[in-house]
Amino acid sequence: MQILAWLAALGLLLLPFLRKRAVDEAPGAGGPTDELVKDPVCQTYVVRSRAVTRAGPEGPRYFCSDTCAHRDA
Repeated sequence: MQILAWLAALGLLLLPFLRKRAVDEAPGAGGPTDELVKDPVCQTYVVRSRAVTRAGPEGPRYFCSDTCAHRDA
C-alpha cells in the first residue's frame, strides 16, 4: 500500500515536467501559429500558409483556390 502512495506522489511531482516536454515536442511548437483567413468569394476559411494570395488595393487577399482567385478578378 505504501508503494502505491509513493508512486502516486512521484507521478504528481513529475506531471508538470511531462506536460512541458509534450508541448515542446509538439509539431510547430515555438513557431508562429498559422491563422485562418476568409476567402472573399466563397466565404470559406483557409489556413493562411495554404491560401492562394493575390495583391489587392488594401493589401494581400487570400483565396481557397485558383478558381476563387480568378472569379474575384
